[in-house]
Amino acid sequence: MLKRLFGRKPRERKVMVIGLDCAAPELVFDKYRDELPTFRELYRTGVYGELESCIPAITVPAWSSMMSSKDPGTLGIYGFRNRRDYSYDNMFIATGNYVKEPRVWDILSEAGKHVTLIGVPQTFPIKPVNGTTIASFLTPSLDSGFTWPEELAQKVLSIAPNYQVDVRNFRTPDKDWLLQQIWDMTEARFDVLNYLMETEPWDYFMWVEMGVDRIHHGMWSFMDPGHRRYEPGNKYENSIKDYYKLIDAQLQRMLSKIDDDTIVLVVSDHGGKKMDGGICINEWLWRNGYLALKEAPPEDKFDENGRRILTPFAKVEVDWENTIAWGSGGYYGRVFMNVEGREPQGKVKREDYEKVRDELAERFRAITDPDGKDIGTVVYKPQEIYRKVRGIAPDLIVYWGNLDWRSVGSFGHGGIYTFENDTGPDDANHASNGMFILYDPRQPGGGRKITGKQIMDVAPTILDLMGVKVPADMQGGHLLQT
Repeated sequence: MLKRLFGRKPRERKVMVIGLDCAAPELVFDKYRDELPTFRELYRTGVYGELESCIPAITVPAWSSMMSSKDPGTLGIYGFRNRRDYSYDNMFIATGNYVKEPRVWDILSEAGKHVTLIGVPQTFPIKPVNGTTIASFLTPSLDSGFTWPEELAQKVLSIAPNYQVDVRNFRTPDKDWLLQQIWDMTEARFDVLNYLMETEPWDYFMWVEMGVDRIHHGMWSFMDPGHRRYEPGNKYENSIKDYYKLIDAQLQRMLSKIDDDTIVLVVSDHGGKKMDGGICINEWLWRNGYLALKEAPPEDKFDENGRRILTPFAKVEVDWENTIAWGSGGYYGRVFMNVEGREPQGKVKREDYEKVRDELAERFRAITDPDGKDIGTVVYKPQEIYRKVRGIAPDLIVYWGNLDWRSVGSFGHGGIYTFENDTGPDDANHASNGMFILYDPRQPGGGRKITGKQIMDVAPTILDLMGVKVPADMQGGHLLQT
């Protein structure tokens, strides 16, 4: 495969993976193309296209799905927070400890390849690799042990004393502060990246920048004329474009240091899109008789600044014996059914499970916007989209408005719709398609656009390019196969 595609011996090739969380193909390939010369040169001389994300299209589990070539069901990870068991409140955060399938760097390390990883999601807690690691945004603090080997931390902080794994409060109304934090974080990361490129031996070099995701969530309404809050000529109209230009310029600096034996792969785990509003999933379930509460939540209560006083789902008293289903908030909806013999106080009889699940799915798809227009909601059953279903999966996965709307789990919104996010200001949701660019300096691709690719195709491609056997249980194909 590799020799046919590239005409090179596998052992001679190195791969650099540039990960941009949430990078949107329509911005890189279209809207900003004339102002991103480094990206433009990569896809003009390589191959490129959109990259369909997993379901759900969110950072966790998307990056691990990409790098293991396993779907979220096989990984048993359905989001940042997952049910540990069938009780009602026992949840866990999906750190790297919960990824049981080998990812690309594990396989390469075993094959004797030197790997360097910076900021790749679900690499905390730190685990040994044949090379170096700087952990990702789920790292609680830099005091938690964020590098492998441990002594690398001191060097990182000497190069970038203010190094950060993430912008902790990106849902903020203070946009000047947010932009400064994102900018500072990214520039510090590039200082460290350039140092590691020049000083560490590596065959595989991968980094992921979370700043793209954070600036999309914080600033999308200022850039997108289709967003309901967009105002032409606002002071932040070019903030996202300027950030992409920063990355483009820094990429040029990095790529000038690689040789012709290094293949470059740019990837994003999902895209970005405007958020039209939120569907209050638990409000809807309660109002429609699927969720029973021991006491009605407060309605239409406001603080001294006129903001609604909301009640998180965890703070209401649920009458579990009479509850059929409940849901969670996030960029997509997770709906859990209260099943007899499965949950402690199950209401839905086993023989009625599919009937009730189908009924819920049909009613979710029928929810319109406030003006009565169909929003195009898509509902998935895990058993129908995953090869395996491990762990405790949601009974239904809901893309409200096909991700134009987010899922809101709290009460007190005065109805089933909200146009304010209950976790802080947020302008964007995730789009199902991210992007990829594959550039081989020894075998230019001529700017060929490739369609029909998805994130599980990435890991097999990397292994093949590096001459390492692709495990038979990987679910993806090859980015260069048609």
